[in-house]
Amino acid sequence: QVQLVQSGGGLVQPGGSLRLSCAASGSVFSVDAMGWYRQPPGKQRELVATITSGGSTNYADSVKGRFTISRDNAKNTVYLQMDSLKPEDTAVYYCNARLSTWYSTSDYSDYWGQGTQVTVSS
Repeated sequence: QVQLVQSGGGLVQPGGSLRLSCAASGSVFSVDAMGWYRQPPGKQRELVATITSGGSTNYADSVKGRFTISRDNAKNTVYLQMDSLKPEDTAVYYCNARLSTWYSTSDYSDYWGQGTQVTVSS
């Protein structure tokens, strides 16, 4: 069994900051790419940012310069630092990890966190 457990999120005023965390645990053997996605109200889930095991990052244009993704490979944890938040950043945020397990060390699959609400409002 693999679990991706998210923490962080909540209500913040425009211009504020929040930090999300997501830790993979259980029968994790190897973690490849990790990332964050979000689903705004009434819209489809969209990419926010990804990071490879080597640290290469990719961001959606809408968050470039405001959000920073990072990871701690020793802890199988990915972070999303969100600064200069805007009302349009309001969404449920999901973490994602592509990983293999001890049961099948060479087969990689996508796992998702439980989602956490981020609301940017005055």
